[in-house]
Amino acid sequence: MKNTILFFVFVNFSSILLGQVYEAGVSFGGTNYVGDIGRNYYFYPSKPAGAVFFKYNWNPRIALRATYNYLPIEGNDEDADTGFRTDRGYSFKNTLHEVALGIELNFYEYDLSSEDKTWTPYLLLELAGFNYSNVKSHTDTEDLVAGNKTSFAIPFGFGYKSKLAGNLAFAIEAKFRYTFEDDLDFTTNNTPNIELDGTGNDWYMFTGVSLIYTFGRPACYSNRI
Repeated sequence: MKNTILFFVFVNFSSILLGQVYEAGVSFGGTNYVGDIGRNYYFYPSKPAGAVFFKYNWNPRIALRATYNYLPIEGNDEDADTGFRTDRGYSFKNTLHEVALGIELNFYEYDLSSEDKTWTPYLLLELAGFNYSNVKSHTDTEDLVAGNKTSFAIPFGFGYKSKLAGNLAFAIEAKFRYTFEDDLDFTTNNTPNIELDGTGNDWYMFTGVSLIYTFGRPACYSNRI
């Protein structure tokens, strides 16, 4: 009896795994930052960046996704469009390593195994943790003591994905991150001898193109949502 139960559990579990479609891929594009230094354009990718991701298609309208992002950012007051910043002349460079989990909501049903459901715009919402360099403290001589910090962000964005050929698809995506930090550019209101023109937290963005490989049998999707 025990062996019979285990057999049926194994068969049912295997059918669940085989009955879903998974996606894995890579993204290439550019990042930009909005904060206390440099230009304040939300669409201005200026530093090469990349990502790898994995998706689980819950049903033709919803996908769950996990992503690792490598995101260099920089800012230079020489590129700013305000006289205050161009006269001030600050600049910085930093690199963010981000891991994000979230949900992708398709406008239309998306299923590469079908003939007519092979493209859709989509929205996405994630929760991310990221690590970056920061100023840990200042010495009496005002030298900076560098550190490393981990924090959280709320990425959200939109994109468009479509089939290329066979199991291959592509996506174009723009994603914005609101952070709970104000020191991605190594400056805050507590930094000695620095002039700032705002008190808001920093943002960082990624805009890019993805190549996606889909695998697994044509999905027996859940109707739970």
